[in-house]
Amino acid sequence: MVADFPKPVIHGGTGKRERENTGKNLLDFSASLNPLPPEFAWSCAPADLASYPDNEYHRLKECIAHAFHRNTDEICVGNGSIELIRVFCSVVLPGKKTYYAGVPTFGEYDLSARLTGAAPATGVDTVDVTFACNPNNPTGDLYTRSDMLARARTAASHHGILFADEAFIELADPAQSVVQDAGESLFVLRSLTKSFAVPGIRFGYGFGDPDLVTRIETARPPWSVNAYAEAFALAAFTHMDELEKSREYIEKEREYLQKKIQDLDLRFHPSQANYILVDCARDAGLLCADLEKWGILVRDCSSFGLPKSIRVAVRTHGENAQLLEALAACVH
Repeated sequence: MVADFPKPVIHGGTGKRERENTGKNLLDFSASLNPLPPEFAWSCAPADLASYPDNEYHRLKECIAHAFHRNTDEICVGNGSIELIRVFCSVVLPGKKTYYAGVPTFGEYDLSARLTGAAPATGVDTVDVTFACNPNNPTGDLYTRSDMLARARTAASHHGILFADEAFIELADPAQSVVQDAGESLFVLRSLTKSFAVPGIRFGYGFGDPDLVTRIETARPPWSVNAYAEAFALAAFTHMDELEKSREYIEKEREYLQKKIQDLDLRFHPSQANYILVDCARDAGLLCADLEKWGILVRDCSSFGLPKSIRVAVRTHGENAQLLEALAACVH
């Protein structure tokens, strides 16, 4: 391997691997998924499995366009949001470009940008791409729509692009979304993974200037959205309004978790998302190992540059109570 080739990003959501390795039925708080997703029937017709998908995804894009009141030529799709991050970077950043991602935040922005040869910058004043995760992962900070539009104007002032990742916004406050404002200086990324609790489906989509979308769709590997993912997405987009119930549940459980975490004399970063960043004032790796003995997986935030912090998902009330019981035993 080339000495300066970047290392892969560490992610949460390791429950499947840990269950296979240990044979234990572990509760995975390292994956931040909707604890109360909409329930609906969907199916993938056998005939769809016998044919290649429509690589231009006309029907799927029309469904997304209807849901978000955008034009189909402003929409791109991919095998999860990470594929679109990689492809976006591959078409925008080559040629000694610069980017700003900030810290702490989702590590795939930095990795995807570095893979193109782009250089990180310390500020946003002249960079080609500014990455903004909203709400931010792992802090749960939610920036207002006006804040995000101000960032887009800053990017536009020097012919840059604001890349707004809204993977969690449907579980926070969709009123702060800038999907309706996507254009030449603003690209908006979305995902069904978190909102509908379907990480195994792998489906992401984005909104941007038609020229940029065309380049992304050209660079994207053909047929990257498989028939199962497309069938689920077509059904899911007709149930977006049902996520309001999910948001109400998450807010209630998040407040419960934050109060109980505070009662354990632990500090947390106030969150507006479906996860909480907890400062444990001790080695996060050791605490994660102790919690795993209790059948609980949490996200070690050392890879975010926070070696004494963990991120915990907001799950159902009963599961949250189990987390708190284990956490109390491990920190006292």
